[in-house]
Amino acid sequence: MNIGAMQHANGGKRSVLQKLILNEDINFLVTNRIPRRMATRLMGWYSKIQNKTLTRGSIAIWRRFAPDLDLSEASKNRFDSLHDCFVRELRPGSRPIDTDPKVVTSPCDAIVGAHGDVEDGRAFQAKGFPYSIRDLLCDDSLVQRYRNGKFVTLRLKSSFYHRFHAPCDGALHRVTYVSGDTWNVNPIACKRIENLFCKNERAVLDLEIPADAVHVTLVPVAAILVASIRLHCLPSLLDLRYRGPNDIACNATFTKGDELGWFEHGSTILVFASSELSFADHIQSGTRVRVGEPLFHSPVSLQRSSDPS
Repeated sequence: MNIGAMQHANGGKRSVLQKLILNEDINFLVTNRIPRRMATRLMGWYSKIQNKTLTRGSIAIWRRFAPDLDLSEASKNRFDSLHDCFVRELRPGSRPIDTDPKVVTSPCDAIVGAHGDVEDGRAFQAKGFPYSIRDLLCDDSLVQRYRNGKFVTLRLKSSFYHRFHAPCDGALHRVTYVSGDTWNVNPIACKRIENLFCKNERAVLDLEIPADAVHVTLVPVAAILVASIRLHCLPSLLDLRYRGPNDIACNATFTKGDELGWFEHGSTILVFASSELSFADHIQSGTRVRVGEPLFHSPVSLQRSSDPS
């Protein structure tokens, strides 16, 4: 066999291996049959090791199995650790923010999953798999607010930019942290595990926005290898070891597009909106959206009024 043929054969083997590892059914079986908390903590420890050779090798392997990993927009081209690459910042201007004051933008880079109307307090993680928003939000006032509102599931793949941003002007005075499990939240898991998002660790961010009649709430949901959520408004990392109160006071104001925090890896953000908002035309299941692109349209301006001089 000549060299070209050998390379082609080896390439074929690698392709089969990649397809095998990336197969969602196999991914589901593997990640949900191992000790999830232990694996998550182990990955957290490993990813923070600062070694140039180990970091380059780990990123090379990551690229092998995540061909859509794009580091060209990163603010730097050298990373201290695998974790440093996971939580990378982007160059200024990489995510233009829609400035229309009646537009609620996507808080993250994501694949759009289940979305639509909340039906009498029930949303859907996948077709035929409803869940109670009471079990997710753990707040009766929010349940009443969104009982017949809108919801959208935004899935961050492991290769995506992992920071999330304010979808509109507003403030945040409380974070509700809910400790939980670390189930994989990929599409196949959403179709097999009931109440998946309600089982996992999560934070509820009820945004206080300028328009009294319009409401938006973000729910970052952690998952296996991802059970750490960092919010700029809190001094501590929210992770499996956090033992603070469920309701954590904070005092943050932000403008549309401001960074709110990040995941330590890829996961999911659920967005709930009041019924007055309507989905942007391009929001369809399977569509990729980026930070700053329209997610909802509002009937009123959501821009904070300028202080009088």
